[in-house]
Amino acid sequence: MHTSETESVATDPMLRAVELARMIRGHVSPNPPVGAVLIQGGRIAGEGSTLPPGGSHAEVVAIAAAGPHARGSVLYVTLEPCSHHGRTPPCTDAIVAAGVSKVVCAIPDPDSHVNGSGIQQLREAGIAVEVGPHDDDVRRILAGYITHRQTGLPLVTVKFATSLDGKIGTRTGDSRWVSGSETLAWAHAERAHLDAIAVGINTVLVDDPQLTARPCSGEDVVHQPLRVVVDSRGRTPTSARILQGLSPTLIATTEASAEQWRREIVRGGGEVALLPSDGGHVDLHALLVLLGDRGCLDLLVEGGGILLGALFDLRLVDRVQAVVAPIIIGGVDAPVAVAGRGVERMFDALRLQDVTVQRLGSDLLVEGLVPH
Repeated sequence: MHTSETESVATDPMLRAVELARMIRGHVSPNPPVGAVLIQGGRIAGEGSTLPPGGSHAEVVAIAAAGPHARGSVLYVTLEPCSHHGRTPPCTDAIVAAGVSKVVCAIPDPDSHVNGSGIQQLREAGIAVEVGPHDDDVRRILAGYITHRQTGLPLVTVKFATSLDGKIGTRTGDSRWVSGSETLAWAHAERAHLDAIAVGINTVLVDDPQLTARPCSGEDVVHQPLRVVVDSRGRTPTSARILQGLSPTLIATTEASAEQWRREIVRGGGEVALLPSDGGHVDLHALLVLLGDRGCLDLLVEGGGILLGALFDLRLVDRVQAVVAPIIIGGVDAPVAVAGRGVERMFDALRLQDVTVQRLGSDLLVEGLVPH
């Protein structure tokens, strides 16, 4: 790091901590992605990010990097330090033992084991604590963790790409590609930060996707999301690309699927989850509970329209990522992004909150939160 960069980071070290957290999003679940920076004499004495489960948390990594320079330093960390014994000892103990003089954390930890007790312990030990800098940035990075700790379920993001007239494919089923190359590059970069990515069985049968992270820039990917197929009756071919490669695959099905098919999927390297049926289809809430119990914080659902419609009808969607491409497809029988029952009155339509709009080449990415 050049001197000018060091001075810039030291001016607002929480921004560096935020960047450290952002880089590991999806790589350390069910741990939260956290970044920490120690400042001593106006310079960075040590920094670190939380390691995968069983490894040290960000604060401990930063303290180890700082060594003796941690004494008297100020610790900037994106999440309240933990105060309980889990897979690792309390971070508050390490902070006190290192002689840190002040802690600045962006947000309190919503985990019921912490929930303010970390801040309290530090203050009782004579360490000044400040809360709040860049809390909006951190809440966006930790959205999946916060949702999981509050509900036990992953944050459910729905993503789809449509034409200007709202179609996701032609009347013949051709859907490659609605969006442009910049959107594809963005989507693959995002996949490397997800815990799981899900599609319905029709998407598997029509598109035969891989659902892996394949950044166009060619950099190595250290994390692949769990691939999930919602397949109520067991129609996923054993030759499907979603079952190939090293990335794990989970197929959620019901008793309506054949036992022989389930055995073949397992022999082919996939995992089968036999879930309750809801009107002849996989109980989607039960699927989210299963994923939450497995430590999944961020789930992306990419389609198709039947699965997305069911999630919206059940009010199980937390966030929307809609890509709008400058093309017209037409056709009364052309598929749309969201099917299901829908609403009867415009008054009941879901109106997204905290909406942002971003250019991806000639496409537009509209993101927003679903109010609950």
